[in-house]
Amino acid sequence: MRVTPLVPSPLGSDRDPSADDRVRLYYSGKTQDILQKYGPGPRVHFHVGLFPDGSPPPTTVPQGVLKQHLLAGQERIVEHAARSWGAYETPPRRVLDIGCGLGGTSLYWAQEHGASVTGLTVAAEHVPLIGKFAGAAGVADRVRPVVADVHELHDSHAYDAVYANESSGYTDRTRLFEVVAKALEPGGWFGIQEHFVCRSEWLDFIDGYYRTRLGTHAEYLAAAEAAGFELVQDEDVTDSVAEFWVQSMAWNTAELDRLRAGGDPGSWSGERLQQSTIAHSKLFRLWRDHAMETRLLRFRIGGGR
Repeated sequence: MRVTPLVPSPLGSDRDPSADDRVRLYYSGKTQDILQKYGPGPRVHFHVGLFPDGSPPPTTVPQGVLKQHLLAGQERIVEHAARSWGAYETPPRRVLDIGCGLGGTSLYWAQEHGASVTGLTVAAEHVPLIGKFAGAAGVADRVRPVVADVHELHDSHAYDAVYANESSGYTDRTRLFEVVAKALEPGGWFGIQEHFVCRSEWLDFIDGYYRTRLGTHAEYLAAAEAAGFELVQDEDVTDSVAEFWVQSMAWNTAELDRLRAGGDPGSWSGERLQQSTIAHSKLFRLWRDHAMETRLLRFRIGGGR
C-alpha cells in the first residue's frame, strides 16, 4: 500500500496553492481549541453531531455536560452512518480516512469494526497526537496517520472502503472521485458526510469561516458518475444535526462565563468565543432553514456489495 507524501503543486483547475496553505494553517491553529472543546480523547472529532428528533438535550446544564452532549452527537452520526452503510454486517478490512483530523473517525473504524485504517491529514503536528490516541485506544497497530494530499494519491485497489467526514468540501471533486475510484477494490464503497450548498448567497460566509470550498449535491453526483460510481444511499440528516450548533453555542457561553468568573484561561480567548457564538447562531439558522444541508452519501464502484 503506497501513500504519496504531501506536495504543494495543485491538481485540478480550481485548486489554489495559497488556499491549500490556509487550510493547513487553519487546522494547525485549531488543534488546542479542538482538544479543549471536544477532547480529551482518545476519539477526538471535529465535525457536527446527530441529535434525536423532537427531544434535544437541555442547554442549562454544567459545561462538562454540554461537552458530553457534543461528543455523544459526534459519535452518534459516525455510528449511524456506519450502520446504515452496512459496516456492521460486512466490516471493511482496509479503510482510507480522508481528512482524518485528530483521528477520531480513524480510531472508530479500527476499534468498532477491526479495520486497518490509513488516515490522511494535512497537519503534520496531528500525526503524533493521532499516534498517542491510537495507542491509548489499543489500536496503534491498525491506525496509520500520514501527511498527504488526497489529490496526489496514486494507490490502486488498496482499500475496500474510503471515508470522508466533512473533508470533501476542501477538494477538487472531480479529482477526488477519480483518485478514490482508483484506490478502491472493485465493489468497494466511498462514504461521505458533507454539507451542501442550497442557497448560494451564504457560500462566502461558510467557506470563509471554515476555509472550505463547499459544493452542491448535483456537483457531487456528476463527479461521481464521471468516475464510474453508483450512488447507493443518500440520506438528508440536516434537521437532526441543526441542534449541534445550539449545543456548541451553549458550550461557548459557558466557557465565557467561566472565564469571566476568573477561571484559568484555556486555548479559547473571550473574543474568539464571541466570534464563534455569533457564527454558530448563523449556522443554526442556515441548517434550520435548509439553506445548507448535511447528507450522508454512499457510492459504490464496480460490482460487489
